[in-house]
Amino acid sequence: MTLSFRPVHAGLAWFLPLVLSACTTLNSPPMPLVGYQPETFDASTHARHYAAPFDRTCEAARRALLSQGYVVTAATAQEVTARKYFQPDAQHHVQMEFRVVCAPEGQGKLASVAFASALKEQYLVRKAKESASLGVGGLGSLSLPVEGGMDSMVKVASETVASAQVYERLFSLMREYLDSMSLLSPAPASSGAGATSGRPVGAAPDFVS
Repeated sequence: MTLSFRPVHAGLAWFLPLVLSACTTLNSPPMPLVGYQPETFDASTHARHYAAPFDRTCEAARRALLSQGYVVTAATAQEVTARKYFQPDAQHHVQMEFRVVCAPEGQGKLASVAFASALKEQYLVRKAKESASLGVGGLGSLSLPVEGGMDSMVKVASETVASAQVYERLFSLMREYLDSMSLLSPAPASSGAGATSGRPVGAAPDFVS
């Protein structure tokens, strides 16, 4: 009986690249999150104070969103949710959803604060893949992916809008509707300073850069 021995280094030739690759993966730094911004907790971005009852503030938010083509999906005296769809191109779809929550402030209940947040979701149109079985003599059947004729929407991104300018334009439009509502049906007078106006307390000027 003849014994044959293969050199050890020849048997490990295929194994060494795997070891080196594993070491490189373990030592490499983690991939950064694309577009991630750490929280600053700046109350001026998502909140505005108004000298108006909270139910009027939410009604102003509802009218402001309706005026921009948003479909209101839920509306109460304390919360409004509205949605709008965009299509930048044939394969790209964007869905924007605004949520405004109104809360009373002060004992007289003639002041309120509005909290707004917007969620942007992006979708791409992709062909649905189907599998087809192919019989091969001596091998049985093989399942192969085949491009189908049915399109499907695939979500590719979902994030909360962080642009302060977007919220500033919404809050400014809400202020305009509060002013018009105050002219039609003024709120009861109060001894508090600035409580009879529909303008936000300490808000920015009416222009947005």
